[in-house]
Amino acid sequence: MANQTPFRIASVNVNGIRAAYRKGMGEWLAERGVDVLAMQEVRAQDEHVEQLLGEGWNILHHEASAKGRAGVAIASRLAPVAHRVELGDHDFDSAGRWLEADFKVGGRTLTVVSCYVHSGEVNTPKQVEKYRFLDAMTGRLPELEAHSDLAVVVGDLNVGHRELDIKNWKGNRKNAGFLVEERAYFDRFFGPNGETVEGVDGSTGPGLGWVDIGRAWAGEVDGPYTWWSQRGKAFDNDTGWRIDYHAATPALAKTVTSYAIDRAGSWDTRWSDHAPVVVDYAI
Repeated sequence: MANQTPFRIASVNVNGIRAAYRKGMGEWLAERGVDVLAMQEVRAQDEHVEQLLGEGWNILHHEASAKGRAGVAIASRLAPVAHRVELGDHDFDSAGRWLEADFKVGGRTLTVVSCYVHSGEVNTPKQVEKYRFLDAMTGRLPELEAHSDLAVVVGDLNVGHRELDIKNWKGNRKNAGFLVEERAYFDRFFGPNGETVEGVDGSTGPGLGWVDIGRAWAGEVDGPYTWWSQRGKAFDNDTGWRIDYHAATPALAKTVTSYAIDRAGSWDTRWSDHAPVVVDYAI
């Protein structure tokens, strides 16, 4: 039987946790009733994260190899029973971009992954690293589901999957974040499990059967967006991208009771260029 109180998981690219707290992140968190908070682009050290969040949180933090870059964390009210940070081949540096945590909820294992995919840059080594990361994710997702049928990968995945996910998609077809080669990975992530899926780039591969909670909840509508450029009037005009995800196993997706994007009321009240994505799971 499902718990009376759903398990609330929030994910947000904080764009530097120290700056986010100066701008009001702490007030948001204090009022949101979150059980697990996954963060990306933490860009701080362990002591900074612990000091800012304060008491009452169990904190896992995986820093990037380069100081002041990337960084992912998972803060939880419930103590994790295990965590892992390895992704891909041994020679692949995923530090600060992939953090898995297992929790016991209602007698079952829930796995939450805080993920920060590279932004990429066309025709540069940055794009090569992005594809290597997406390849590693492709290999890891089936393993995660085999480990626990209640698993969710949350975070800034830096790809708008479909035209609905980017306001100005026509102008971004040749830019990292909306390349057909990137989007094809997501066709397979969310394609029918075990069936051959043809990606938007013409490539084929097996579908993994995971569920894009944001799209499943919102339906066939523009957005709703989770990131807006700091330039111009992007936020005011809602010229955004939906690049922050909850990607869940089918078993976990069936338990969703609420999905929300905590978009700030105005440009000057934002504490990150990303909005938190908050989902309730009745497990």
